[in-house]
Amino acid sequence: MADEIQNAAPEGAPADAPREGRGPRGGRGRGPGGDNRGRGGRDGNRGRRDDRRNNEEGGEELIEKLVHINRVSKTVKGGKRFGFAALVVVGDGKGRSGFGHGKAREVPEAISKATAAAKKAMVRVPLKEGRTLHHDGNGHFGAGRVTVRSAPAGTGIIAGGPMRAIFESLGVHDVVTKSVGTSNPYNMIRATFEALKEQTSPKSVASRRGKKIADLLGRGGSQTAEAEAAAIVE
Repeated sequence: MADEIQNAAPEGAPADAPREGRGPRGGRGRGPGGDNRGRGGRDGNRGRRDDRRNNEEGGEELIEKLVHINRVSKTVKGGKRFGFAALVVVGDGKGRSGFGHGKAREVPEAISKATAAAKKAMVRVPLKEGRTLHHDGNGHFGAGRVTVRSAPAGTGIIAGGPMRAIFESLGVHDVVTKSVGTSNPYNMIRATFEALKEQTSPKSVASRRGKKIADLLGRGGSQTAEAEAAAIVE
């Protein structure tokens, strides 16, 4: 009896009028105005997806450089299957950079795999004044040999394609490089990172040796050395 009273139409309303709280088709979650307020409504799900996307975009911004894409083929019984291999360099522009390699049947998927691998393999390189390297360095991998040198302000990035992508993502503005041997982008990038891993800063050397930065600069105790030591930014 109670159910019949609850489901009955309001007094004075036509018999075929939709009951309050239900849509014209009897679907739950629609009020008198037809707005979708149900738990599984599309508006609610879309709002949660937008929030999740905003949280991801709120993280640190990374510079992604696509260095090389190689198309490979595999011969099978029915013909050839093509795949793609991508080489990507990722950096934050503040002294951290890394590279990654990814393979897939489609180019976008290969790039996304390489980018994910590069983010996991990022290394920190100390920078002098936030624009160049602290000292010269050499690196080699396989047949690739590279030389990197610090440069004064205004020099710019003097480097080839794969090496230029590394320094741009790293945040270096002035550097001089030279590559000898192979032109394989994979070996060039690995050799460049070998040279960058050897970079050290006066601050780290002073802490390791238990001395002051001004003492390492050769003019210990002078005001000039102390000012230079205070201006060093890794």
